[in-house]
Amino acid sequence: MRSVTLSVLIGLFTVVFACVDLIELPQVNNKDILLVEGTLTNLPEPQVIKLSRAQADPATGLFRNVPVTKAVMEVVVNASEVVACHETLEGHYQLPNDFRGKVGHSYQLRFTLSDGSKYQSNQQVMADVPSIDRVTARFNPTSLSAQLLKGYRAAHDIFIDSQDPADQKNFYRWEWKLWGRQYWCHSCRQGVYSVYKVLPNTYRGRDYFVTGDERYEDCFRPPAGKAAEEAPEVPQEDWTYDYGCRTPCWQIIYGYDIVVLDDQFINGRLINQQRVAQIPYYDAAPCLVDIRQTSLTPDAYRYYKLFQEQTQHTGGLADTPPTVLGGNVRQVNDPQGSVVGYFSASAVSLVHFWLDRKDAEGLSYGSYGALSTVDTTRPEGTYGSGGDGLFYAIHQRMPNLEPSPPYLGERARPKVRLWPTNDRPPLAPCLQNDQQTPFKPEGWRD
Repeated sequence: MRSVTLSVLIGLFTVVFACVDLIELPQVNNKDILLVEGTLTNLPEPQVIKLSRAQADPATGLFRNVPVTKAVMEVVVNASEVVACHETLEGHYQLPNDFRGKVGHSYQLRFTLSDGSKYQSNQQVMADVPSIDRVTARFNPTSLSAQLLKGYRAAHDIFIDSQDPADQKNFYRWEWKLWGRQYWCHSCRQGVYSVYKVLPNTYRGRDYFVTGDERYEDCFRPPAGKAAEEAPEVPQEDWTYDYGCRTPCWQIIYGYDIVVLDDQFINGRLINQQRVAQIPYYDAAPCLVDIRQTSLTPDAYRYYKLFQEQTQHTGGLADTPPTVLGGNVRQVNDPQGSVVGYFSASAVSLVHFWLDRKDAEGLSYGSYGALSTVDTTRPEGTYGSGGDGLFYAIHQRMPNLEPSPPYLGERARPKVRLWPTNDRPPLAPCLQNDQQTPFKPEGWRD
């Protein structure tokens, strides 16, 4: 079987394209592998450590990324000060809001799982990092590996210039995160979106489930068949309805590139036109790209360098390495336990880069899906005239709207109907999570 080395790569499947959550990992003696991901920075941003398990499905042999909850987690600063983390989302452990890493200080991660097992990392000393002086982008129709996006290869190559200091040893890593306007905020499989809670055992004319006035804001998924003689019939078939955004919303897409550099051959000189990202041409609309230049410890550099070589020199991410890289987190009483990932501390130089995509040529990746869609009508109240291309790039399908009333004659009817019908289909709120946000990102241009 192919393997996954680190939650960065798992993020390619479970974060970048959230519709995919099954991962192939190596066959090991353990039934699951603990995944740790966290980098403390000196930026005024949430400092979060993510904890999960890649658990094997006994039927398929594939591994599912499952959050690890109720852990007691803390960070030890300079081997003396202990800072507690609190769980904000399942498997997300955040330090206090005012916590910022400081250059020259050391950090160690310690946590205890609910079963009592204890883990800790080695100490990480935060090194300084020079600033990014310049960012440029160039459209490249053959940038990506043909194995990444079903043979689609067009992307914008992102380059940076930065002055490497002559008086210190530096190890660099570059990461990117894309923000794009999203017009579709919720999907319901085998159900419909309901703003209000559906009343139990309450029906109208054997055709409708009836809603009350208590807020619900989620998918209503009744079981197939008839719950009672007077209840509506719910079909056995599989379907998905997609719902537009009630407010402005931004999709967040994370980079899968591992780009690192040792300054041994450029010490003290200009890092000139270093390619740090390949942004797939997902959609023709402009987008915002955060470029981060980070510092690494020597051990962290060696870890990510090996990860880079094993994943990006084998024909693409479909051919991942034959072994799991253990990282720097160990179980205290069992150093041989299966723990994947790396805890690090890094100073960051951040640039918000506006990618207007004006130099792009040909169809975007999402446009191929849009061409096959007969009706791209958007529910009244959503924003702008685009968005289907980005939706397709993420979900590998076009949005499917719940049929709107009146349900007369040959007009299509929803698989599940709610009463009253005056707000059908509804718009859904933009949630704040790893994949989307209702808050305009810094650097966004309207």
